[in-house]
Amino acid sequence: MTLKTYEAGEVTIFSTDRKQKINTTIILIVGIIFLLFSICLSVSIGAADINLSVVLDALLQFDPENKAHQIIWELRLPRTIGAIIVGASFAVAGAIMQGMTRNDLAEPGLLGLNAGGVFALALCLAFAPNLSYLMMVFIAFIGAGLGATLVFGIGSMSAGGVTPIRLVLAGAAVSALLTALSEGVALYYQIGQDLAYWFAGGVSTTTWEQLKVIAPIVIGAIIIAIMLSRAITLLSLGEDIALSLGQKTSLIKLLATVIVLILAGTSVTVVGAVGFIGLIIPHITRLLVGVDYRYIIPCSAVLGGLLVVYADVAARLINPPYETPLGALIAVIGVPFFLYLAHTKKGAI
Repeated sequence: MTLKTYEAGEVTIFSTDRKQKINTTIILIVGIIFLLFSICLSVSIGAADINLSVVLDALLQFDPENKAHQIIWELRLPRTIGAIIVGASFAVAGAIMQGMTRNDLAEPGLLGLNAGGVFALALCLAFAPNLSYLMMVFIAFIGAGLGATLVFGIGSMSAGGVTPIRLVLAGAAVSALLTALSEGVALYYQIGQDLAYWFAGGVSTTTWEQLKVIAPIVIGAIIIAIMLSRAITLLSLGEDIALSLGQKTSLIKLLATVIVLILAGTSVTVVGAVGFIGLIIPHITRLLVGVDYRYIIPCSAVLGGLLVVYADVAARLINPPYETPLGALIAVIGVPFFLYLAHTKKGAI
């Protein structure tokens, strides 16, 4: 199917190109193979290195009396699975945001969602420390919504309307405000040590109990995102084109926004305020599979999981036995990437 935009001539959107479909299939298959390998690699590396043969033995024939098997099952395996889930969540959220808003700089961390989630968690720890984890996920979802509302509200106040750079500037201001408020709550209620983990970012404390809560939520949200992918592709061309093709754009935007908030809010309760995953991965994915979000969303989920798992492995290897904060490590990649994109978008300020 070929659509025409008003400025750019013919643009193939829902491509029947066999090569594109083959590329997508290859990325998904190879990515899943690497994910399986990354699980074995990740659970074998740490303060106590464990041979890969022991890892395979623990995965296939768990022995509760074996100390190495206990380390793998109780500590490292949930950590690795948590990294995959978080990476997939942030990457898909970023892809949806970029497609829906037509903003190449859109990303949960840059637009205040992560900071809003952490602020909500700070309030939870201060006023209701005994809440269930499921309730904390729900409150983080509300906090992410608060952050997004403030950013888009401030970004739309300027006379020239919303632009990518203005949204990012508003996101930086709102994130700074919410982070400062979180730190103030932490100091006043003496929960700084509890909250420090979410500021630094990491998956080291992920448990099976957390995964039982977040895995169904994230998987369900990604499935719905894939179902919305065709509509998001049309939105990425412009709302006028989507409307002319019979799309209910208001409903699609509402559903997509809820999915983004669920993915971002849920992930923040696991990893904290880690940014740039949703910025980097969708751009790389578009280079590999094109502009069709039917391909971008599933491939982003796989590549996002790979990024966070291998970043987590690197965080353990840089300065053993201490761990480098995962958020800082990903930022080393993300900041130059963001600056490059901001430079290419300087005409939109």
